Amino acid sequence: MYIERFLEKQVLFSIESSLNPAILVYGPRQVGKTTLLNKIMERISLKTKFVACDDPAVKNAFDTFNIESLKRFTANTQLLVLDEAQKVPQIGTILKLIIDYIPAVKILVSGSSSFELANQLSEPLTGRKITYLMYPISLFELYNKEQSIELKSSVDYYLRFGLYPKIFHFSDEQSLENYLIELTGDYLYKDIFEFRQVRNSEHIRKLLTALALQIGQEVSYTELSNLVGIDHKTVISYIDLLEKSFIVFRLPAFARNRRNEINKSRKVYFYDMGIRNALIRNFNEMKYRDDKGHLWENFLIVERMKRDSALGIKKNYYFWRTYEQQEVDLIEEYGGTLKGFELKMKDTKHKGSQFLETYIGSTIDNITMENFEDFVQP
Repeated sequence: MYIERFLEKQVLFSIESSLNPAILVYGPRQVGKTTLLNKIMERISLKTKFVACDDPAVKNAFDTFNIESLKRFTANTQLLVLDEAQKVPQIGTILKLIIDYIPAVKILVSGSSSFELANQLSEPLTGRKITYLMYPISLFELYNKEQSIELKSSVDYYLRFGLYPKIFHFSDEQSLENYLIELTGDYLYKDIFEFRQVRNSEHIRKLLTALALQIGQEVSYTELSNLVGIDHKTVISYIDLLEKSFIVFRLPAFARNRRNEINKSRKVYFYDMGIRNALIRNFNEMKYRDDKGHLWENFLIVERMKRDSALGIKKNYYFWRTYEQQEVDLIEEYGGTLKGFELKMKDTKHKGSQFLETYIGSTIDNITMENFEDFVQP
């Protein structure tokens, strides 16, 4: 079953527009990047060359390179497609040489982590690249606005099993659970384990499990340090690596005007609910869970980010809380305005009235099971 990804159109437009010689597609492992590249190659009229960079033979072939060897390598090629490009040493220099000396060749690159690839490409390709983040499948890629009933009836399932492309290949829940549990083993964070700063993979797993149990709550690095058995600085470093591997993301606290606003706190959420639930081995239906409110909050924030990405909108995202427990689940800062959202499964009176008084012109909306479609769909 192939589900057309919105990113297809964006990447195709970028290739055909000739505005940027290099296009980078980041995203977690198993999110469908290779499938996306293949679909683009099917639809593009350019002569393409596909390179799987995790193939040892390919990595060895790039060990010694110069302009002439790269010209031979890209001969009769209009679009060079490099999958998992972070596996190639000095990939930034290689791509810079191609752009500088073989300008007729466009480049499409994918990577499952950004801590190596982004570092290698940031300086060599400044002003010469466009970057996309490929999320797990979004609700708006599955349902249109006329399918409200189908969408609402399926939410429980996606809160339990997430939206990785492969979940649609399973006909029974036990096989799906086994797949997700296996995925949360070493494979999902393979890039982190291979990274030179990580010495103990068990610490990464313990940290992820601790974070999975704290979604929707403010995270204390000191508390995580005690739980996992590593020092405070290492906790911060590992969360940074998990974020750059697109497994989790941090939501900072918003604070600007008031002394009683919490301004140094953060929450950590997961890009996919299936991954989160696999870490704690809990795939129960929502009616049997005491964490359903936090799951719903995490789910809506990610779906909103997918929506904004599809629309090409870049926002700043925060949560807001005061020491007196006034709070707003999600704050969006965009175009000089502040919009707040309370993300509850059922409609309740929000606790952020002080936010509206402090930030004149801001708004707060309640997003529930009854009205979430417009919140997640373009």
